[in-house]
Amino acid sequence: MAHEGLWKQLVGLDCQKTAKRAKCQYLSDPQRYVVTLLNSEYVVNLSDREVFSIQSGLSPAAAEFLEQLCLLAYLINAQDLPLANKLVGPGVLPGGQFFFRGLHSLPIKKLEAAFGSCPERLYQTMERFGSKRREFGDASIELYVLPRFPLTIVVWGSDEEFGARASILFDQTAALHLPLDALLAGVNLAVDAVVMACG
Repeated sequence: MAHEGLWKQLVGLDCQKTAKRAKCQYLSDPQRYVVTLLNSEYVVNLSDREVFSIQSGLSPAAAEFLEQLCLLAYLINAQDLPLANKLVGPGVLPGGQFFFRGLHSLPIKKLEAAFGSCPERLYQTMERFGSKRREFGDASIELYVLPRFPLTIVVWGSDEEFGARASILFDQTAALHLPLDALLAGVNLAVDAVVMACG
């Protein structure tokens, strides 16, 4: 089973305390959490060890590997803490300077390719993800990957002198709620979803 170690950790936790830490809903019979991931609801079913998305009018859909990783790791690690409201780059997060390199680099090139020629297209995604406009770069939004994990995406458009640039910023508390591998998974899910929403 995928993520067997995470499931073992999760089922050993106090369900009510876990729901409070993660700012999500816990329901019994069967035991399950309902968690919002990128503005969509997911059910994490403890009895069957299944994760699936629930969207109005659609049949439940099994969560993908990265979605499962994010949700399980988040339920295990989330802390009942307010946001710091201080944005930082990935290298400032504990261990981030060494982790976010090579294969673990943030997917900013996808953002540059998708929005570099027209940064304002980023705002077309706001309603889909319940995000809000920020005042950085040529276009920027803040969206919640998970209830305690917001991301800020910033794009600078290309011109005659410079190519497009993009940046991904975190609240200073991000690494308290997710280990870095799950954090990166959440970033990849968010960027892919934002790019696809404008495709």
